[in-house]
Order: sequence, then structure tokens, then C-alpha cells
Amino acid sequence: MKVEAFLFGGVAAFFAVTAGLYGWWSGDPTGTAALVIAFLMGGVVSFFCTVQYRRKGRRPQDRRDAEVADASGPLEFFPPKSAWPLVTAVGAAIAATGVVYGLWLFLIGFGVLARGVLGMVFQYVHRQD
Repeated sequence: MKVEAFLFGGVAAFFAVTAGLYGWWSGDPTGTAALVIAFLMGGVVSFFCTVQYRRKGRRPQDRRDAEVADASGPLEFFPPKSAWPLVTAVGAAIAATGVVYGLWLFLIGFGVLARGVLGMVFQYVHRQD
């Protein structure tokens, strides 16, 4: 994942420079905000790839002397079933409907959405490998 981290780090650096120059020359806050958000998104992906590379080391795809068989076997843990994606989808639908009908419905939907996301994130937090 080292190559991917450098790639997205370059993308983030490009958007950072572009956002700075665009904001200075144009004075347009919306375009500058969009470029800053693009910088942050590239930075998050680069950070994730860097952390994964440091945690797991080099993958077989990163080595020139690797064989196809080196990448065989189980890749990761994939949960067998979960109700949290359904809760998250219902929360997103209620929150989107709340944009039309009022803040009270949006807040309810946001609460359901937040509970669904937290449920997915922490569902297998105590799982032993």
C-alpha cells in the first residue's frame, strides 16, 4: 500500500496547492472550499493507506519476486450477516426526507443514521483473530 499512499498523497498535495492559488487569485469561497475538501479526501485515503502499510507490511503485489500463490488464502474477515446496513439505510432515508419536511424529522433520521454507522463500526470490536 506504499505506492497507493504516495499516489493519493500526491493528489492531496496537488489539491492543496491548487486550493491555495485559486483562493488567492479568485477570492471565490465556494471553489476554494471544494478544492479544500478534495485535498482532505485525498489526504484521508493517503493516511489510511499509510496506516495499513505500517500495520500489515508489504503485500505480495508490492514485491517483484512474489508468486501468484503468495496471495492465496483468506484475505480478511467478512461478517456473515448484519442488520446495521439496513438501519443505516433507513436513517439516511429518514434524514433525507427530513430535509423536505422539517428539522425535527431530519434530527430523528440523523440519530438513526448515526446509530447504524456506530453499530457497523463497533459490531465486531471484541472479535479475536
